[in-house]
Amino acid sequence: MGKVMIETTAKVQAFIGQSHIPFYSNGAWVTGSTGKSMTVENPADKSRLATISEALASDAEQAIEGAHAAFSSWQETSPAERAALLRKLADLCERDAEELSQLEALDVGKPVENARGFDVPFGIECLRYFADLCEKEEFETPLTLDGMKQARKVRLPYGVVGFIFPWNFPLTLCQWGIAPALAAGNTVVVKPSEVTPLSTLYLAKLAEEAGFPAGVINVLPGEGPEVGSVFTQHPKVRFVSFTGSSRVGRLIGEACGANLKPVKLELGGKGASILCDDANISAAAAGLAGAITLNTGQVCCTATRWIVHESVASEFIEQVKAELDKVLIKAGMNEDSQMGPLVSERQLNTVNGYIQQGQEQGAEIVYGGQPLSDAERSGYYVCPTLLMGSEENICFREEVFGPVAYITTFKDDADALRQVNSLDYGLANSVWTTNNDRAISIAKKMVSGNSWVNAHNVFAYGLPYGACSASGMGGGVNSRETMLDYTRNLSIAEPEEE
Repeated sequence: MGKVMIETTAKVQAFIGQSHIPFYSNGAWVTGSTGKSMTVENPADKSRLATISEALASDAEQAIEGAHAAFSSWQETSPAERAALLRKLADLCERDAEELSQLEALDVGKPVENARGFDVPFGIECLRYFADLCEKEEFETPLTLDGMKQARKVRLPYGVVGFIFPWNFPLTLCQWGIAPALAAGNTVVVKPSEVTPLSTLYLAKLAEEAGFPAGVINVLPGEGPEVGSVFTQHPKVRFVSFTGSSRVGRLIGEACGANLKPVKLELGGKGASILCDDANISAAAAGLAGAITLNTGQVCCTATRWIVHESVASEFIEQVKAELDKVLIKAGMNEDSQMGPLVSERQLNTVNGYIQQGQEQGAEIVYGGQPLSDAERSGYYVCPTLLMGSEENICFREEVFGPVAYITTFKDDADALRQVNSLDYGLANSVWTTNNDRAISIAKKMVSGNSWVNAHNVFAYGLPYGACSASGMGGGVNSRETMLDYTRNLSIAEPEEE
């Protein structure tokens, strides 16, 4: 079948065709204090996709002041008023779903069908979910206590929340973060990745159209040390939320701790999948092949350590190789693409470097490993790769963040659990078995925030998604607990007269 490239819509062409896409600060579209700009690259062919205005520290400070000024009135709005604006934003995202999907495919490199089928609709659902939650939530609860004439506990918004987001799921992660924070009554200042800022800037455009007051939502692309560091230091930023690598998360946690600033960290992982001897092998092969090729493996919670019972290892490997053979690797704007390029040359070099180091440390390449570049794939493409070898290998122990899985074998469940828990990561693991009691027993013993059964990468609103250990701290996303993360407790009491 010949390639079927999608034509960008008129709205997308107009948006990315601006000489400089400005950023959104305090209700205005601005080019920054110095007029500096950054080039956004198309990872499918290395061409210039757009030019954006670059925010600097002084711009971040101005946005924070605007968000702080807006907070006094925003926190006084009723939950119903906040919910109405979130629903209006969701409606506009639904209206422009194709534009958002195309921007994700162009900017990140992911297949447009993935953006249409998950990123955009799941983000729209997020806005509506937290709109419903904030209307139902009792932010103030009376208490009946001995010796008290009256007492109550109140949950109040912090104020300005600073968000720092990564480049792999820019739209979804932004919505996962700002929707509960806004629903709880906070104002937000967002630093999207400078690598993939387009859908977040477009979301700001829709938020303006929805009628959010000036200063409530601010979006400033810029370098992390320049803009993100302002969030950790500025006294009017009352809470910081960071999604990204464990290495950077430690630095942000340290900076926030020094300023006694609450911080929420959603960090990296090295997800493990235990494949038991009684598993449905064909389902596991399809599921795990899909896990490492989803978003070209650039997924923090995906399964990259496959711990397979020795009695079924050969059968499983052959079936998963057959599944990977079916994957169509093309530009994201190709209708039949199933896996696009990596996001950047830097990420391509990182992934290829890990594969090389893995081989140098004794790993066997079971599948893939070779570069991908031809007339149709002139961007940052990599072949899905399976390695097999010792647990001491770097590709078993460190997050590669690409379509690369590392296979080991085990004799019994205790050995499998030892391998899973041998690393300090704690984000998401899975167990594949047809024995439900065995599944639950193993799931409870894997140290992580999420244990999935006969599937990997499972998300639903109302199902908490969080992490522990080196994979993060602070409550997670997708649930009522998420919205409450963005509130502080206050108790009010009056004792009875003596």
